[in-house]
Amino acid sequence: MQDKNNHATGAASSRFESLTSLLQPRSVAVVGASSDPTRIGGRPISYMLRQEFQGLLMPVNPNREEVQGIQAYASIEALPQTPDTAIIALPAAQVLDTVRALGQRGTRSALIFSSGFSEVGGDGVTLQEAIVAEARRWNMRLLGPNTAGVFNSNIGYYGSFASGLERGFPLPGRVGIASQSGAYAAHMLGLSRARGLGTPIMVATGNEADITLGESIGWLVENPEIDVVMAYAESVRDVDNFIAALEAAHKARKPIILQKVGRSALGQRAALSHTASLAGDDKVFDAVLRDYAVIRANSSAELLNMAYTATRRIYPVSNSLGMVTISGGAGIIVSDAAEELGLPMPPMPDAAQAALKEKLAFCSPINPVDFTAHVLNDLSLASSFTESLITDGGYKSVIAFFSQAGTVPSIAPRLCAEFKKVKDAHPETLFVMSLIGDAEQVVPYEKEGFVLFEDPTQAVTAIHAMGRLGDAFARPLPTRPKLTPLSLPAGTLSEADSKVLLAEFGIASVPERVLKQVEEAERYAEQIGYPVVMKIASADILHKSEIGGVLLDIKDPEALRASFATLMERARTHAPHARLDGVLVARQISGAVECFMGIQRDPMFGPVAVFGLGGIFVEVLKDVVLRRCPFGVTEAEAMIRSIQGAPLLLGARGRPCVDIPALAHMLAKLSEFACRAGDSLQSVDLNPVFALPEGQGAFAADALVVSLDKECNHEA
Repeated sequence: MQDKNNHATGAASSRFESLTSLLQPRSVAVVGASSDPTRIGGRPISYMLRQEFQGLLMPVNPNREEVQGIQAYASIEALPQTPDTAIIALPAAQVLDTVRALGQRGTRSALIFSSGFSEVGGDGVTLQEAIVAEARRWNMRLLGPNTAGVFNSNIGYYGSFASGLERGFPLPGRVGIASQSGAYAAHMLGLSRARGLGTPIMVATGNEADITLGESIGWLVENPEIDVVMAYAESVRDVDNFIAALEAAHKARKPIILQKVGRSALGQRAALSHTASLAGDDKVFDAVLRDYAVIRANSSAELLNMAYTATRRIYPVSNSLGMVTISGGAGIIVSDAAEELGLPMPPMPDAAQAALKEKLAFCSPINPVDFTAHVLNDLSLASSFTESLITDGGYKSVIAFFSQAGTVPSIAPRLCAEFKKVKDAHPETLFVMSLIGDAEQVVPYEKEGFVLFEDPTQAVTAIHAMGRLGDAFARPLPTRPKLTPLSLPAGTLSEADSKVLLAEFGIASVPERVLKQVEEAERYAEQIGYPVVMKIASADILHKSEIGGVLLDIKDPEALRASFATLMERARTHAPHARLDGVLVARQISGAVECFMGIQRDPMFGPVAVFGLGGIFVEVLKDVVLRRCPFGVTEAEAMIRSIQGAPLLLGARGRPCVDIPALAHMLAKLSEFACRAGDSLQSVDLNPVFALPEGQGAFAADALVVSLDKECNHEA
């Protein structure tokens, strides 16, 4: 089939440009082409013939002169021209030679349906590595293996064997799909069609031997024919391209609605670190996403609802919700949902409430605004009340609940016209309607650009997501400055050595010293002043409190001498083989709030900082916040203020406000230290950190730095 039009515009540029031949080809070879349109090698041809692919389609089959009515070719060498991309539908054993032949021909990309590679282990891994090496030899990009393929319905291109396409092709629209699962990508297509959501371009990455999910998202984001990306992820195998795609989406104001599955905890290799148990893989992933215009969906329904709402391209900053309703019960439902999500629904101003009562004496004008079913007798109230919500109430988003009444023939045309007047006057307002009706009955509202939901609770979730996107787009992208690398000694540093190292980075600890003799300890205590704290000093005893290795409130020399003897005896009894450096003597801090800070090296995203209150808040309640390193003082302070227990730091119930700037400085410096240490750092625990009253500083009372051993460090 010859090229009917020029190559469609919209090719991605820069970092993701190499995917253009795969996703927007002008010529396609199908290697392993079948005359049977129901076989894997036949479906792509059948689909492209039915959808009139706007390019040259070249089946390769040595046993046939034609396939499904078009000329076939005996080999790749026999093709009349070099294809932009190739679909490989052959047994795994034939793929390597096929990739070599395509590379020699100058083909820029190929997608591999074939299975039997890394997903089966053993020799499959070796074979996959070989085909990737061969493709790179020819500067050719590969999708898969074990992929369900791609499609770009804007040009009639279907490099996919998804059987669901028999039920219907993608609807026109501006939502792209990127998925690590081919079956789930097809599932998203089916759900989208049922919802009336247009998804013209899809990529399923399969084994990701070469092309990854991040690159696929990036190409979709940079394509002018796509406004919203739906993505399904099981893992992130290429962090750099994934983050680059998120940055590109942020800059282009194109949201990514992501369904990420798998909520495992970090491996037990770091079980000695408090941070490791707090910074699970899933929490780290969420922390990374918070820096970008990405919304994580918890279900397929949320994925579709949010993507559908995002197609209106209205992302309210500092979102708030106003509601008009014919049902008080629906108002309660929406209010409950909004409160649970943290979506503000402030009341209407008093003057506006009074004005609404003048129009309809028995209305409830607070918010939700309930004009009861009486509005059906006077539909002008629908527009005037809603206009007041926006102009007087200042709500960024509005939901109107009319259920079935909004779609009956005697009401729908007039109601749609009334609401259209308000919507046209306020194009920056997100306008959502909760209606029940069949497809034909809701078409007038869809044509006018209203967001439609049957379930008002689902509507609130989508409205809240649009506000989160608006806030994300309004924030500047995080900066990642290049820092001078730091080399750490291997293994676990002692508490004293950890503190000395961290002090070089401006992370202050409580005045303290490790002393071998009781007389030295006594002199030092006199120097810093009683009361003091005393601890066993040993890198081999990590959790000292569990063996009674920490003694508090030592008020005089007599108590100090007794405590020194007690600690040495407990060390010999409970850890007879531990190396003892002596006893750490530290000034005892009073009037402080205990906090926790830590660093954990995430296997995907590198060092991640954790902050929370100390004691029960971190051990039991796990009230912590995470952020990918590095970050500055402003971001650190925002982290500190975001935890649920923040009022305890900010002066709750007459307590003095702690030194927030000092805490933020310490946390930011810790993130810088973590990035400079790089892959050599496993974890850092500062627990507790004493936050003193405003202006008095913050000090780490205990510190533990753990670096990877030399072998692991080398592998990293």
